[in-house]
Amino acid sequence: MPPLRVLVADDNRDSRDLVSDVVISMGCVPILAENGRVALDKIEADPPDLVILDVNMPEMGGFEVCAAIKRNPATAQIPVIMLTAQSDVDSRVTGLGLGADDYLAKPFHPRELIARIDTRLRAKQDADTLRLQREQIRQTFERFVAHEIVEQLLEDPSRVQLGGAETVVTVLFADLGSFTRLCETADPATLIEVLNRYHMLLVHHVKANGGTVDKFLGDGLMALYNTPLPQPDHALRAVRTALDIRAALVDFHRQLEPAFRLDVNFGINTGKAVVGNIGTPDLMDFTAIGDTINLASRLQGLSDNSQITISEETYRLVAESVTAERVGPRIIRGREEPVVTYLILGLR
Repeated sequence: MPPLRVLVADDNRDSRDLVSDVVISMGCVPILAENGRVALDKIEADPPDLVILDVNMPEMGGFEVCAAIKRNPATAQIPVIMLTAQSDVDSRVTGLGLGADDYLAKPFHPRELIARIDTRLRAKQDADTLRLQREQIRQTFERFVAHEIVEQLLEDPSRVQLGGAETVVTVLFADLGSFTRLCETADPATLIEVLNRYHMLLVHHVKANGGTVDKFLGDGLMALYNTPLPQPDHALRAVRTALDIRAALVDFHRQLEPAFRLDVNFGINTGKAVVGNIGTPDLMDFTAIGDTINLASRLQGLSDNSQITISEETYRLVAESVTAERVGPRIIRGREEPVVTYLILGLR
């Protein structure tokens, strides 16, 4: 990690050198400016980690520089310490009112200045870490979950466990029926346009029910519930998503040529999975892995004519809220034992 950089602005060379020596003793790199104008130019060209300003300087005073720093969104987060012989209450109030983070009167003891600098740098590092977490959350989730969920995550980034953690999730797979056959005859440009319209329909209802669009899988998608935020009714949210999509297909198909009126087949399962950011430091994907996901995908493969096939575990969680038909036990590829499944008919 590169050393932290501290800009010191003071028109008095001795004062400037004294503060510079203190900064160097802390392992930081001093950037020196002999007046306010030079200081502001250097700050805007290459923002430092901390600014220490004298108040009375030629061309532009410290108060004016502080106001300009805090007014500019690109520099507003830089902590500012006012260091001046003006120790009266009015001057302190003026400096703090302009956004200065601290105010230290001359003459000062080097140990006190070190303590003030250390406090402000640690506070900035904490704030930078929080901003980085928030940006990471926004980039990871805002395209795939409802705006309201992103805002909840941003209020408390610690609620998101980046990396990987085992948690109970409900997984929904949705896939377009007969799409492969359609690819053999349809114009590629038209095919992509229609596919994107289907995806927009699916994503709309996933997000409306609080789900997270995990990934697109060609002509289908995978969605997660109960992550990144806990949802006590996650299984029911997934079932409602499938029912909402199936109901919306009636009007949606009226907008398409008959050849493009495809079924959407669903598979839903609930169980433990490892959820988190998986990949490399440069390219990470928020996803879930495990047998729970594999079974949900297999269940989707059993569906036809826009059926919603759910596992027995999911059914236990939604039984009081849905009407369903028990099917099974059924042989599922990759599993030794037959699996009991249910076809969702509707909500009670």
